[in-house]
Amino acid sequence: MSSPKPPAIRVALVESDPLRFVGFRAILESESDLELISVSLPEVATEPGLNLALLGDRAGQNLPETLSSLGSMRPGLPVLVVGPKTDDETILSAIEHGAKGYVFDGVAPTELSRAIRTVSQGSVWASRRVLANFIELAVRQRLRMHPGANELITDREKQVLKMLVAGLSNKEIATPLGIEERTVKAHIAKMMRKIGVQNRIALSVHAITHSLVSSPAQ
Repeated sequence: MSSPKPPAIRVALVESDPLRFVGFRAILESESDLELISVSLPEVATEPGLNLALLGDRAGQNLPETLSSLGSMRPGLPVLVVGPKTDDETILSAIEHGAKGYVFDGVAPTELSRAIRTVSQGSVWASRRVLANFIELAVRQRLRMHPGANELITDREKQVLKMLVAGLSNKEIATPLGIEERTVKAHIAKMMRKIGVQNRIALSVHAITHSLVSSPAQ
């Protein structure tokens, strides 16, 4: 017996003119797992069963303000912005204000569909460069609040950090240092708390950009 078909991803196109909605529906109509509806900004708060909001970055619109409003009305609802801009500053600003991704207007339908699925599952849709810049922005803000965090990294932690940046696993780090895997985990967790990041990738990016260790490519 075949397994039941998973429910469609319900996508709300927010504050869009009718022609734009028709265009998006035509682009996505071949994707059986995506259901597109059109809603006004106030309707986002009450529309049942939404999995994602698709927000157009239009001329004259205050995008950060609109994103903040969406976040207040429907906390936890992923928002994917579609717009004409490709510069890092615009994309970073959108992510800073709550968007989970930014898609260029001219992308292929397959890429738009992939972005919708990715964001609806809780991930972020952006280039690695933009994500690295976003991590660094968050870390710089943290360091302004807690100056000297880099100086608090001990020599042993720097040894662990250098191997982490090189892509080694906890076990591969532990063996040459003569320590247990749980000790490696403890060192990494302590460094993340000191610097103010949430995961190993952010810790590695911070370590390289702040010259705590050398880049593996160097």
